Amino acid sequence: MAKDNTLKQSAGQKLQDKLCFTYENQWDYIDTETEKAVHEFSKEYAKALDLGKTEREFHDYTVERLEKAGFNNLDELNQVKAGDKIYRTVHGKGLMAAVVGEGAMEDGLLIVGSHIDSPRLDLKPYSLYEKNDMTFFKTHYYGGIKKYHWLSTQLAVHGVVFTKDGEKIRINVGEDENDPVFTITDILPHIAKKQREAKAEELVTAEMLNVLIGSKPHPDKEVKERFKLGLLEVLHEKYGITERDLVTGELSVVPATKARDVGFDRSFIGAYGHDDRVCAYTSLMALLDAKPGQKTQVILLTDKEEVGCDGNTGAKSKLYYFAFNELHAKLLGREPNLFETQRMLENSKMLSSDVTSAYDPDFDDVFEKMNTAFCNYGVGVSKYTGSGGKVETSDANAEYFNEVTRLFDEHKVPWQAGVLGRIDEGGGGTIALHYANAGMNVLDVGVPLLAMHSCFEVCSKLDVYNTYRAYKAFFEYAK
Repeated sequence: MAKDNTLKQSAGQKLQDKLCFTYENQWDYIDTETEKAVHEFSKEYAKALDLGKTEREFHDYTVERLEKAGFNNLDELNQVKAGDKIYRTVHGKGLMAAVVGEGAMEDGLLIVGSHIDSPRLDLKPYSLYEKNDMTFFKTHYYGGIKKYHWLSTQLAVHGVVFTKDGEKIRINVGEDENDPVFTITDILPHIAKKQREAKAEELVTAEMLNVLIGSKPHPDKEVKERFKLGLLEVLHEKYGITERDLVTGELSVVPATKARDVGFDRSFIGAYGHDDRVCAYTSLMALLDAKPGQKTQVILLTDKEEVGCDGNTGAKSKLYYFAFNELHAKLLGREPNLFETQRMLENSKMLSSDVTSAYDPDFDDVFEKMNTAFCNYGVGVSKYTGSGGKVETSDANAEYFNEVTRLFDEHKVPWQAGVLGRIDEGGGGTIALHYANAGMNVLDVGVPLLAMHSCFEVCSKLDVYNTYRAYKAFFEYAK
C-alpha cells in the first residue's frame, strides 16, 4: 500500500527500505473508493454496537445475521457436509459459527475468536432500595473500570427478568429517545475539597455506584418504604414483575450513548463496547464474506473475558470444544476418536481477535513508543499480552507470528506490532492462552483502541476496516 518513490531515492535510502521495517499512517495510501468503503463499513458496525450492548444482545444480533446469510442451527441437523454453514449457541451468551471446508477437520480449523462481553455495572440480587425519599439500584461493577467514569452520565438498563411462572421478560430502557435514562450522581465542585484531594481510585468506592431510578412515593402514607413500593408498582404495571423477579434476574447498567463519528473529518468512531465487539463484528463480517476453502472457517464469540473467561459461557468452558466435537461427528457420521480430536486442535490456526491499546499522546509516559500500536497504522498484532514477566499469556511462537504477518503482507493488509503499555505499568489478557493450552497456534490480532474500558471508547475507522480485511484474508488462507 506504500507509494513507489524508489526512482527518487539515494542508495542509502534504498538500502534502508530493504533492511528496515516501519509502520506508516494508512490514510496516505487509500483512494476515494476505499475511503467510501471504510465509512460504509463503520456505519453498519455502529448499528451493531447500538443493538448489542450486552453479550446476550450481541449474540442475538449475530444469530439473526447468520440466519439471514443461510446458516443453520447445528443442533437441528443430523449430518453436515462440505459447504454447509452452521452455528451453535452457548447458553445465549456465546456462539460458534462455521463454514465447513472441503478437507478433513483433523487437518485443522481456521478460527477467529473474540469476546462479546464488556465492562459494565450489574445489579446486585437485592438491588432496589430507597433512601431519603429517592429510589436507587445497587450495583456490582463487572470487569476493569475507572469508577468515576460512571458518574453524571446517561445510563440505560438492559437485561432479562424471569417471572415466578418462568416467563422471560426482556428489558431495555434508556436507548430510545422517548425513554427515561438513569444516572449515578456526583458531588458539586463547590464542596468537593476532600474528593479533589483523594487518589483516583478513592474518588468513588464500589458501594457508591448506586443508580438513581426514581423519587415518586406510593400515595398510601401508612406503608413503610413507600418510595420503593411506588417504583415497584411502576415496574409491575409496565413489565408484570415483582421484587422477587428482580432478585433472580440479570440486569446490567450500560451507557445510554449511541455510537457516533468522532472528529470533524469523521475518521474515528466512538462508542461504548468497542472492547471487544469491534473484533466480534469484523470477524463475523469476514466469515460471511470470505470464499469457502479447504479448511473449515470458524468464529468463536465468547463471554466472561473481562472477568477471567470462567463460567459455562467463558472461553475456558468445554462447551466450545463440545461444539467442535458435534460438528466433527456430524461431518464424519460417527463420533471422532481421541486421536482425531487432538489432531484437529493441534493443526488448527487461530487469531485471538481482541483490541490492543493505541498510543495516546496525552499519556505518553505509560507507553513504550517503539512497541506500541498507533491509530490509523493498521491492525495491531501482539505476540504476547499479560503483565510484567509475560504472566498469563500464551506468547505465540515465531513460526506462527511470521506465518500470519506474511499472509497479511501478501494481501496488502497493513499491520503493526504492539504491546499493552510499559512493562510494569500493568497489563491485560485475551482468550488466546486458553486455546493455546488446547494445542492450537494462536496469535492476538485486533484493533488499536483509545480510552479502553471507558464509557466512550474510540478507534480509527480505517483500523476497523483493515481488521476486517485481515480476518477475511486469514479465512481464505490456502495452507
